[in-house]
Amino acid sequence: MTTAALPIFPAAVAGARTARPRWERPALAGLLIATAALLLWDLGASGYANSFYSAAVQAGSESWKAFFFGSSDAGNSITVDKPPAALWPMMLSVRLFGLGSWQILVPQALMGVATTGVLYASVRRQFGPGAALLSGAAFALTPVAALMFRFNNPDALLTLLLTVTVYCLLRALEGAHTRWLVWAGVAVGFAFLTKTLQAFVILPPLAVLYAVCAPTGLRRRLGQLLLAGGAMVVAGGWWVAVVELWPASSRPYIGGSQNNSFLELTLGYNGLGRINGNETGSVGGGAGGPGGAGGRWGESGIDRLFSGNIGGQISWLLPAALVLLVAGLVITWRARRATDSVDGMARAAFLAWGGSLLITAVVFSYMQGIFHEYYTVALAPFVAALIGMGVAVLWEERGSTMAAVTLSGTLALTAVWSYVLLGRATGYLPWLRWAVLVVGLLAAVALPFAGRAGRRMLQATAGLGVAAALAGPFAYCMTTVSTGHTGSIVTAGPAVAGGRGGPGGMMGGPGGAGGFGEMRQGGPGGGQGGGGQQPGGAPPQGAVPPGQGQGGMPGADGRGAERPGGFPGGMTGGGPGGAGAGGAGGLLNGARVSAEAEAALTADSDAYTWAAAAIGAQNAASYQLASGVPVMPIGGFNGSDPSPTLEQFKEYVRDGKIHWFIGQGGSGTGEDGGRRGGGGPGGPGGGTSTEIENWVKATFKESTVGGATFYDLTAPTS
Repeated sequence: MTTAALPIFPAAVAGARTARPRWERPALAGLLIATAALLLWDLGASGYANSFYSAAVQAGSESWKAFFFGSSDAGNSITVDKPPAALWPMMLSVRLFGLGSWQILVPQALMGVATTGVLYASVRRQFGPGAALLSGAAFALTPVAALMFRFNNPDALLTLLLTVTVYCLLRALEGAHTRWLVWAGVAVGFAFLTKTLQAFVILPPLAVLYAVCAPTGLRRRLGQLLLAGGAMVVAGGWWVAVVELWPASSRPYIGGSQNNSFLELTLGYNGLGRINGNETGSVGGGAGGPGGAGGRWGESGIDRLFSGNIGGQISWLLPAALVLLVAGLVITWRARRATDSVDGMARAAFLAWGGSLLITAVVFSYMQGIFHEYYTVALAPFVAALIGMGVAVLWEERGSTMAAVTLSGTLALTAVWSYVLLGRATGYLPWLRWAVLVVGLLAAVALPFAGRAGRRMLQATAGLGVAAALAGPFAYCMTTVSTGHTGSIVTAGPAVAGGRGGPGGMMGGPGGAGGFGEMRQGGPGGGQGGGGQQPGGAPPQGAVPPGQGQGGMPGADGRGAERPGGFPGGMTGGGPGGAGAGGAGGLLNGARVSAEAEAALTADSDAYTWAAAAIGAQNAASYQLASGVPVMPIGGFNGSDPSPTLEQFKEYVRDGKIHWFIGQGGSGTGEDGGRRGGGGPGGPGGGTSTEIENWVKATFKESTVGGATFYDLTAPTS
């Protein structure tokens, strides 16, 4: 392969300095504007989205200490079970503009636009603007990306930082630039402060790539990698060092740990435990039986990313990306090892994006611990980059029979796979399923011969092929953005029977998705995104009025139900343990807070450090968001953290720091297997929550406030 054979490659490695065609800037502006419109459309429909994180955002907007540590409440009793970097942009937004759905979620949407821009810039440098536009469009129309960049989980910032990491690594490879390699290390460090060890998954292929291919001597390459490693440690380690050195008595408990240690959280529940299933404080495990079958979080294996509900999140273009990765490497393989040539940089780009895709996909496929479908958003930029680069390379080589056959075969494979994915949601747009198959196959067959009929026919055929390839994910994206999503487990697109990937994936069933008109419910025992109805259609006791989201936010349809004029069929995120009747929530979704309960919490709240305490962070978060006053989440997210201990809780009560204890109602199994209801959560620290609840019930007066059970901790029974 030569530069002359591939005119879409810039004439110099610094491709950004080459002349831009007139259409490029308007096309790029259109891509970014369209991405922003997709991610911002009706953003408030999700209300507070994941109230677990929204409560921490609210706390950080009121307390700088809670801001720094990522505390669940302004009283700083316990942190969320992640480092706080993903919370900081949302906290700053709320500090500037006040608490609300848009204020929380707009920073996430802007991260999606930024990721599209970084991806475009990276692909364009070696493959030109056409390839970059295709990559950007493929990323923006990935259903799980349309979901997570409109949601407040940490995955949005993580995906942006991983994309920045690959971009910086490729810039460093162009001329062995130390500065760019150090910036890559900084990006990984902040990614660690976003979602701990997941940030390190792509490091092995990127480090090996630089060590082998950078156009400089071996000693300098290794020295540069050490500098980048040091930058990574500083960027990600400064916060960890402060937390570990800070006296435990004057900082919040580290949520998700059993020994109040962030290092334990990193290596256990949020780290290696996700890989091997030994998650202290929860019940994980994807390998419940021989061959990895029967686990709570779905079967692990090479087909995991293509199966059930997971396939519709990320795998629309995944088979094509794998084929194009191989094709791109074959075409560029004759380039020199060093990357001081155009062809060498093209190969390095395939190795960087492809290596990141493969290692992340393998980890996701075989991890035995907690796995949710939305984790796959981390794959989206890798898949999209390979699509743009691979199509560009094969298009320039289409005069070769092998390249033409590969390009047509990839298009046919994508059309067939889209047909399969669209068929998994019963009754979901059957006409689109057949249209994608027919148009895609016709374009694939005609593509090798269309050039003989002239340039316009060739371009029209290629355009039909691209449209067929993107039609399925586009439909899923429109379904996703037109429906509110709340709770801890959310998925993109319509309901799919036989989902694999945990309780959040096992939704729907025969008739579970009725196309553009079907509302998705949570799952066994779940609610409807925190605001559903009881059997018979009657509103549950203590439910918020229509048009109120979680925590009673005006104008936010937190229920996730179909709304007039919407693009129905989306996921509400309920799942097992969704909000139950009587104002009690669960581990996956928040409680419904009545006006009476809100009034009780806010009355004389200034006299207390915490207006109330509740078992489980989702329960506490709903009451905190509704009232705007601190509510202590006993036991953290799962209710299984030993925080506070019974003696600490008694001391808080004696000192008059807590006014109410909010009792639990119902029963069921939560996200990590913790048992809800009167028995208290499970897990190593679950006994602490049970002890506190039993002591409160035996010691203080019980009352019903707006359908919820309240105990006045200032009024003992004797």
